[in-house]
Amino acid sequence: MIETLRNAWKIDDLRRKMLYTFMILLIFRIGAAMPVPFMRPEVLADSAVMGDGSLLSYINLLTGGAFSQATLFAMSISPYITASIVMQLLQVAIPALERLAKEGEAGQKKIARISRYATAGLALIQSVAYYWMNFTLGAVRYTDGVSRWFAAIVIVLAYTAGAMLIVWLGESIDKKGIGNGISMILFAGIVSRGPMAIYNLGVNVYTGIMEPGFRYLIFQVLAIVALFLALIGVIVLMTNAERRIPIQYSKRVVGRKMYGGQSSYIPIKVMMSGVMPIIFASSILSIPGMIKGFMPNMNQAGLGYRILSLFDYTHPVYAILYLVLIIAFNYFYVAIQYNPVQMANDLRKNNGAIPGMRPGKPTSDFIAKIISKITLVGALFVALIAILPILLGSVFAMPIALGGTSIIIVVGVALDTVRALESQMMMRHYKGFLE
Repeated sequence: MIETLRNAWKIDDLRRKMLYTFMILLIFRIGAAMPVPFMRPEVLADSAVMGDGSLLSYINLLTGGAFSQATLFAMSISPYITASIVMQLLQVAIPALERLAKEGEAGQKKIARISRYATAGLALIQSVAYYWMNFTLGAVRYTDGVSRWFAAIVIVLAYTAGAMLIVWLGESIDKKGIGNGISMILFAGIVSRGPMAIYNLGVNVYTGIMEPGFRYLIFQVLAIVALFLALIGVIVLMTNAERRIPIQYSKRVVGRKMYGGQSSYIPIKVMMSGVMPIIFASSILSIPGMIKGFMPNMNQAGLGYRILSLFDYTHPVYAILYLVLIIAFNYFYVAIQYNPVQMANDLRKNNGAIPGMRPGKPTSDFIAKIISKITLVGALFVALIAILPILLGSVFAMPIALGGTSIIIVVGVALDTVRALESQMMMRHYKGFLE
């Protein structure tokens, strides 16, 4: 990776793109530190709804702490991610959108425009919900001579404008930078939390120097660091892992020339769905925790409080449900992305076939069987990575700031960026037939 960045830096065009991308990410971090008027971020940061495992704490991690600090980019890219997921689901349910997705670049531009409008609507809705949450918690500060309606409008419009500005920044990276703009912004938000996590770990070590169990504390820290490095290596390996289905194309004669006869393969990624199942599962399981956080005066001896306590981040029931939901959403997301029947039909149209399989239904059944097995392996791996911070926190009795989900996102974006740079360098070093 370092060698690829060094080689890309030597090319003038790529160096300008890398500098432009860095400038956009710097603007994103500046916006993430700009406070929104009429807000009291210290109240929100200290509230119970920002506890570990809640949806708000997860959003705060993706925004690099901007959510709990009530800054301009507090919404970050969450409205865009939600709009993109909704559009993917609607492409399966609405035939018009499905036809639009198959029209190539022109159709993708129309879908991107619709997604942008959906992002604006979702950003407005989430901004209103975020304002109401802050108002309920007493995190809104009113000044003399300013009406509450004016303050509410300013807060909602500031959050909405910040969310749309992030979408524009991501599209700017796609056009003038190294590409993969939205993912780069998400990457920057997560990585920005790294120094604070290292600082908190150092504080824990420093405060434990004079304690009798200091040696055990050092062992805990070294074990966590070793597991962290090993986890990065395993995630890189699983991200690049794929199952290749061999394809053989038949020969055909057109005029006096013979076409076909090549051998190829269909790559099936082990981690086809990425972190989307984790996002779905964590969003659903965080709802009871948010309800519990908004009701601090709930009777702790009551049935409702005990039921909501089952969904605490450190409770075994939460871990079990988390595991089951991740596996279920993994199969659901893969079923939306891959259609074995269509894949088999495309192979038959292109005179291709899987060796030993008849065209048609036997081919589609074989592809479906392979996808089902690969999906199970990927789902179990993603689920294990997701619940690993819970297990480590209970074993070492120490909060783990950077979870497996964040590592998967960071590693995935880093690998995609390196591949993009390598492909652009390959295009610049390729000699055409005129040379």
